[in-house]
Amino acid sequence: MRAFTCCRALLIGLGLLLLGWGPQLAWSRSDVAAPAQLRWLQRDIATLRAPLAGATPQERVDRALERIRALPVAAMDDPLQALPFVLGSQTGVQFLLGDHLLFSLLREDLDPELRDPDLQAQADLVRTRLELARRAWHEQRDLQVWWLALAKLLGGTALAWLLVRGVSGGSRRLGLWLEYRRRHRASETGRIDWRELLDRLASRLTGLVHVLLLLLIGVVWVEWVLAAFPLTQPVAERWHQWLVEQLTWVLHGIGQGLPGLLTVLIVMLVTRAVADLFSYFFDAVQAGRVQLPFLHPETTSATRRIVAALVWVLGIGIAYPYLPGAGTQAFQGLSVMVGLMVTLGATGIVTQAMSGLLLIYARALRRGDFVSVGQVEGVVTEVGPLATKVLNLRNEEITVPNAVLIASPIHNFSKLADTQGTLVSTQVTIGYDAPWRQVHELLTEAARATPQFRAEPAPRVFQRALSDFYVEYELIVSMDRPIERVAALSTLHANIQDAFNRAGVQIMSPHYLGDPPQPVVVPPERWHPVGSGPA
Repeated sequence: MRAFTCCRALLIGLGLLLLGWGPQLAWSRSDVAAPAQLRWLQRDIATLRAPLAGATPQERVDRALERIRALPVAAMDDPLQALPFVLGSQTGVQFLLGDHLLFSLLREDLDPELRDPDLQAQADLVRTRLELARRAWHEQRDLQVWWLALAKLLGGTALAWLLVRGVSGGSRRLGLWLEYRRRHRASETGRIDWRELLDRLASRLTGLVHVLLLLLIGVVWVEWVLAAFPLTQPVAERWHQWLVEQLTWVLHGIGQGLPGLLTVLIVMLVTRAVADLFSYFFDAVQAGRVQLPFLHPETTSATRRIVAALVWVLGIGIAYPYLPGAGTQAFQGLSVMVGLMVTLGATGIVTQAMSGLLLIYARALRRGDFVSVGQVEGVVTEVGPLATKVLNLRNEEITVPNAVLIASPIHNFSKLADTQGTLVSTQVTIGYDAPWRQVHELLTEAARATPQFRAEPAPRVFQRALSDFYVEYELIVSMDRPIERVAALSTLHANIQDAFNRAGVQIMSPHYLGDPPQPVVVPPERWHPVGSGPA
């Protein structure tokens, strides 16, 4: 029987030569031919790489599939044979199902990347695959197998539906409970509590786990359904293999990234410790327990922020190379894009920030100072890194950019309030017919009658100018609360009017069209009038 089979294979080879295909059998590895995969019933049988008798690998695959489809049903029970053959310079194995030739596997079809390719081992593997495909062909025509597959489909679908309902209901109830507990704690404390933050994080993680479980159920259900039918069993196997490869890749990536993540965690912990150490030092400076000639309490807050930013930037710079994926092209491209955006868009922000630092370190103003900048006058409520907020007397909050403050003169009425108080001045013009000593006395008495002004230092009156029609007098007083400056000036002006009215001194400054008949002078007997001050 075996001799008869060998003779039949030899006759087939001679027939090929007689048909004129012999000259075209020569093949070398230098020929360019794309490999073709022979697949039957969704199962990989063999990979053909070499041309045979002028047929490309793809044509060989097409002809093999045509032969398999043309097989009679009774031939599927015939024995499967793998017979070696030698044809010219080529050697291979022919696969036959009974007397029907399926296809041939040449030595040149073996994977060239294999170090020591074994034709017989590859032939045994192909024969095993053919046997499995033939078994699937029989199972596909078995009604009992189909009923069993349908039962698996219905049972797996019902179980998946129950799991989805259970996971969704449990996740929803757990999320509502966590959200209720978070809101309850927030209403109890009235401030941020770390336990509230943990509840919020747990609520978000619950949603993420819910999605992952649903995805897992869907993946397992798809694999179960595909594996239930003989025709789609190879698809289920490839699906399972792909999932295992992806999961292995993810776990391998996590394993490779763990040392780097551990290093990043250590660097961040050390950075946090250094930042806390500097914060403790600046708290001592701000409280006055540590005094340094170059660091003032009012600049401590800004210096603390700058030092903390520098410490964290240094820590992030040290930890950056250890982040997983830090050396990839995507990570580098993202870094370049972010840097470009910051460079193009942060010019104005940097200008405002530097102006804010200049204001703070120049100690031009601070929170609570009563200042006047241009048309803005009020109390400083906040000195921010980009802008300063001022609350004026009409209870309007005005935001002034720091660059504008730097470019404008800043009148700080509270700077020296702790020493001699804030100085406030008002001016009045009186004609030359009023004795200047009396005017000094009247202005001083009016200042003393105003309760917002300090008795020490005493009010002072200066003669600013001897103009053509009047003498310019300026009254300078001191007060403790600059915020009351406008109200105090209003009270002072009212007291000045009352004092001058009671003394009969005219505040209105006359402009003459002609000289009076007698000189406008103050005789010596009126230089010191008695009882001229306010009552």
